[in-house]
Order: sequence, then structure tokens, then C-alpha cells
Amino acid sequence: MNDELEFTGERFIPGTRGEIWVEHWHRYHFATRWVRGLRVLDVACGEGYGSALLARQAAHVTGVDLAPAAIDHARRTYAGVPNLDFVCASCAEIPLGDASIDAVVSFETLEHIPGQEAFLAEAARVLKPDGVLVLSCPNKLEYSDKTGYANEFHLKELYREELAALVAARFPETSWYGQRPSFFSVIAPEGEAARAGELVEVTESDPANATSALANPLYFIVVASRSRASVERLAPAVSVLSDRDEWVHRNYESVTRALGGVTSERDFAQGLVAERDKTIDFMQRDLAEWMRLKAIADASLAQARVDHARELERRAAERDALLGARDAIIAAKNHEIVRRGGLRWWLRLPLYRFGILKHPPV
Repeated sequence: MNDELEFTGERFIPGTRGEIWVEHWHRYHFATRWVRGLRVLDVACGEGYGSALLARQAAHVTGVDLAPAAIDHARRTYAGVPNLDFVCASCAEIPLGDASIDAVVSFETLEHIPGQEAFLAEAARVLKPDGVLVLSCPNKLEYSDKTGYANEFHLKELYREELAALVAARFPETSWYGQRPSFFSVIAPEGEAARAGELVEVTESDPANATSALANPLYFIVVASRSRASVERLAPAVSVLSDRDEWVHRNYESVTRALGGVTSERDFAQGLVAERDKTIDFMQRDLAEWMRLKAIADASLAQARVDHARELERRAAERDALLGARDAIIAAKNHEIVRRGGLRWWLRLPLYRFGILKHPPV
């Protein structure tokens, strides 16, 4: 990873892992065949790696970018390349003379800027009448619509027809290419025949039927000019970027192995979840039985309380009846005492009991 420029997702930095490095390096390698011996302008050059690559084939390359930090870094990093310089400027205000450039290269620029027409007008201004523009742009249908992915740095992505109309307004002659990173089985001839090529695209479900073009390119690459001869200067060719270190494939294998481990762990975890669910189901059934028995016990206790209360009420009624009978007897006795003489009888009774009186009181 680059120590001075941080990869934020807005611009590619050499050393960034993932298929992004395949996409970016391949585009610049593709462009080298269009710039041999020419004066070249690399618009939105970023870190400068692409401009330096083009300078290996071009007579001179000027890299332009709006970010001062990127330009400062590019000047320091590629200071030893004699036919290369860098300028901090907007793609809509390039500090170069009219018709001073043979080829303009600009990859993944259009979708980042609001003034797309102004940029193409400026490219047309600095290009010679027979100059060539080589640009790329993500295919909105494949890049965003089908994936649901939203790149925060993209202001306006384009469909094929929108890109075609935009380019044709300044450059009526075009040649289109499609780019899509993937795994490829490469069969390459050796010697002089190595420059010949073909594309065979198939589907896993129908490998016997092939086409000679990418059905769903992720990126469009357009070679455009005001001169048909300039566009036809080089015959169309299939370009394959082969990773000598097989980083992408090895990374794919490591991810696959990791996913295999994850799958085993997932299966084990699912087994634990199933056991947990069984335990929970048993506990729920046990709880339901306990609640049923508790309801029966609560009902029995409530009935026992009612029966006990009724028994207490019955006993209280019997007590009250006995007390009432006793009170009635006492009342009758008192009445009889009053009838026989009242309190005087009580006064004579002790005298009789002690033998003072000879006859009992009546």
C-alpha cells in the first residue's frame, strides 16, 4: 500500500488489493498501443502510475489531476521519468494549447464530474484534428442497477446510449470495447503469432454455444476521434491481462477454503441451535404441564377455602343457636326469680344454707 496517499475509494492507489488493481492496470496497458511515439495527455491521472506506464511508449505524457496532493506525490514518485510531467488542473480547464496533443487518455473520469460535456469539449480542443480519445466509463446497468451498489464518489453514471450520445457530440468516429474482470482460461500462442487473439464467451449451462463478445461488460472503453482513419489505425484486438503471480485465483481459493471452514462451523452452529430448540420445546411443554397442574391445585385450594368458610359459618350458626338457647333459659330463670319474690329470695337463701332459717325460701 502507498505510504503517502491513502486509498479512499475515490481513486486507485497502486498496492490496493482486490480486482480493482486488475481493472485499472489493464486499461492502461490497453491504452499503450494507442500512444506509441505520440504526445499524450492523461486526464485525472491520480497517483501517476498510469501516466508513467504510458510514458514507456509515448513521446511525452502530461498527467493532469485536480487534487494537489496527488500531483505532488506523482511529481516526487516519478521524477526520474524524463518524458513525463504533471499539472494540477481541472479537466474542464486544461493548461495546454489548442491542437497540441495526439492522444487523450482518461479512465473512470466522467462519472466523477458534473460537467461531462465541458470535459469532452476541452479534450476536443487540445486534441489535433486526427487525435484519438481513449476513455472508460462504468456501465450503469451492470455496475449499479443489477448489483444495487452505490458508489459515493460517482456523481453521474451513464448507460451505453447516454455515453454514445455524449461522445458523438464531439467525436463522431468511435470504436467500442467492453471490460469485465473475471477468471479466464488463457490459451496464448508464442512468437510473432502472440498478438493474434479471439474471445470465446459461454455460459456454464450451455457451454457448447459461444459468442465472440462480452455480453454484459462492466465498463465501456471507447476509442474516439474526428477521423475514421485514426480510429482504424489499429485493428481491434482482444486484450487479456494475465496475473503472473495468480493473486486473484489464489485469493479466490483462500476465500473458498475459508468459506468451507465457515460452512462447517455454520453446520455445527446450526446443530447447536437445533438442540437448543429441542430443549426449549421440552421446557415449554414441561412448563405447560406445570401450569396445568398448578391450575388444578389452585382450583382445589379455592374450593377447600370455600368449604372451610362454609363450615366455619355453620359452626358459628350452631354456636349462636346454643348461646341463644342459653340466654333464653337464663331469661326464664330470671323471670321465675322475679315472680317468686325477686331479690328477697336471694337474701334468704344464704341464711337457709347456713341453718339460720328452718324453711327454704320460696
